[in-house]
Amino acid sequence: MRREDVLIEALPYIRRFYGSKIVIKVGGHALISEELMENITKDIVLLKFVGINPVVVHGGGPEITKLMERLGKKPRFVAGLRITDEETMKIARMVLVGDVNEKIVSLIGKHGGKGIGLSGNDGKLIVARRKEKLLVKVEGEEKEVDLGWVGDVEKINPEILEITAEKGYIPVVAPIAVDKEGNSLNVNADSVAGEIAIALKASKLILLTDVPGILKDASDESSLISSLRCEELRRMISEGIVAGGMLPKADACLRVADEGIACHIIDGRRPHSLLLELFTDEGVGTMVEMKQNESEMRSSANGSYSAIFLLLWI
Repeated sequence: MRREDVLIEALPYIRRFYGSKIVIKVGGHALISEELMENITKDIVLLKFVGINPVVVHGGGPEITKLMERLGKKPRFVAGLRITDEETMKIARMVLVGDVNEKIVSLIGKHGGKGIGLSGNDGKLIVARRKEKLLVKVEGEEKEVDLGWVGDVEKINPEILEITAEKGYIPVVAPIAVDKEGNSLNVNADSVAGEIAIALKASKLILLTDVPGILKDASDESSLISSLRCEELRRMISEGIVAGGMLPKADACLRVADEGIACHIIDGRRPHSLLLELFTDEGVGTMVEMKQNESEMRSSANGSYSAIFLLLWI
């Protein structure tokens, strides 16, 4: 395709999302691999320059675990959630706010964008409450477990995100929240991304992860489901098909879909998967559809993939 044809191919997508807000959650291997983060931040900066307003939310669980082990502290998990005592909370803040957040902001600047690092404490962006004790089975017996300084989002105050985006910045949010007493709480990044998408009335929520998307068979990456409705996703959760680390992502998708926001789970390991998901009809991951009257069903579009890859070379 000629260069001008590539630009025309991209035009409907640019026009469709121009001026809209898109929340992008980055986690998993993307945060460990410098090459992956380079590609992802390039894509995010490109979105900003074509008139889209991206908001980035990041995780950092593996990095927290690494630092804990280096400091001689053994990580403890219950039902997939990290038990967070005061010392662990300090480590989480150090990693998420002082390390991961800063790296992403620096990479955005390197590629010509203006990143600004934020956490839930800034302008009370993320207000949360401490999780109640969990009833779990430990060695066959049911016990109540206190997760410590782990929170559930109560409220998002999006004003600081809106102001910074209007001024040309790309907000990068660490999932550290604040409670009504001013205490810091560790909150699941997928949940934070979902709540921010709702508060901003975003066009889309995109969750970058380490698998192709939602799979019919967790052991077979070729069983990717391109799109599915909320009721089908709820069935897969109840049947245990969607489980483990995919559960918080599925819950976030269901939450935003109920608010009329499309949610996409895509493989952050694939180069420029973010652009392919946004700017092609077929996409590359799983789209959880909105309510039926607002859904955007996918259809195949010959040439879309080649158009986007050629656009990257212009």
